[in-house]
Amino acid sequence: MKLKDTGLTAEELKAIVNKYMVETYARYDFIAERAEGMYLYDEKGVAYLDFYGGVAVNSAGNRNPKVVAAIKDQVDDIMHTFNYPYTVPQALLAKKICDTIGMDKIFFQNSGTEANECMIKMARKYGVEKYGPEHYHIVTAVNGFHGRTYGALSATGQPDNACQLGFKPMLPGFSYAKYNDLEDFKSKVTENTIAIMIEPVQGEGGVHPATQEFIEGLRKLCDERGMLLLLDEVQTGWGRTGSPMAFIKYGVKPEHIVVKNVPGSFELIYGANAMVKSGLVDGVIAIGCIVRGDTPHFDFIAQGCTNGLAHLNATCNLPVIFGVLTTNNFDQAFERAGGKLGNKGEEYAITAIRMIDYARSYER
Repeated sequence: MKLKDTGLTAEELKAIVNKYMVETYARYDFIAERAEGMYLYDEKGVAYLDFYGGVAVNSAGNRNPKVVAAIKDQVDDIMHTFNYPYTVPQALLAKKICDTIGMDKIFFQNSGTEANECMIKMARKYGVEKYGPEHYHIVTAVNGFHGRTYGALSATGQPDNACQLGFKPMLPGFSYAKYNDLEDFKSKVTENTIAIMIEPVQGEGGVHPATQEFIEGLRKLCDERGMLLLLDEVQTGWGRTGSPMAFIKYGVKPEHIVVKNVPGSFELIYGANAMVKSGLVDGVIAIGCIVRGDTPHFDFIAQGCTNGLAHLNATCNLPVIFGVLTTNNFDQAFERAGGKLGNKGEEYAITAIRMIDYARSYER
């Protein structure tokens, strides 16, 4: 919809927003009316270089033609249904994602924070059923960020940040340890700890990549203590660090990962859980949370999602997964970017920007 079609002026539209919408975001003083590739355009046709990418969503570029075509085609067939029937694109997307990143199951959800909630619930269920009712403690990182719903917010290691202030007390069962400090994480582990949960690269806390030693140390610690390693890849997933998922470059496999939107420039698929069978929990991956298949005994009826648009979501993301997000394309993109996932935030940031530029230029 264009501003000219409404009969309103730009100032009148802004006044409507100020009157009727909750003031959650400090808005930029322009109207985003259309988008193309890596640019947003306002109502006057002024172009803005889009470094936000929909806040880690539109990694394939705005209005990627393959995504647009897929959405139009699917809408002609069916746009919304409930979760009980089988749908073709959802099945194909689930297989492609699991095959690409080496996980066993996927659970599609509505948002990144919901996917983290699912991951936390599954970890707690694992601890309670395997060890007993007191075993639900999870260690997360200082300055981490996992979402704004209560469980994910409680896992967020920012007790003095505005995201938690005014909403306390947080849910019990979380402790915060210094990022990249293996000894501090070890010190926070108790007899009731059942998981460690981190971002491979901290986003909101600053661009802080985990060191190789830290990631390997956490994996070893979890193996020794029978704990789960949970990775929140909302910001690092889908090629942003030079591989489909950041954990692949580290060579360390978690029990669960959470990913945000498959980069199909379509916000409806927003979070997922992926899981691997690790012998610890038989898992699921959600567009939000992914699990290893050997992660033991989960009753998945305990976790549901009303994402009835999943088949449309899957359809619009299929061309991205099958096209842009192939192993060869990742390797080519990373090589062209000339970067590596090092320990310096500047190196990572430069590489990420180059990777995004390459991905958005795909077959346009």
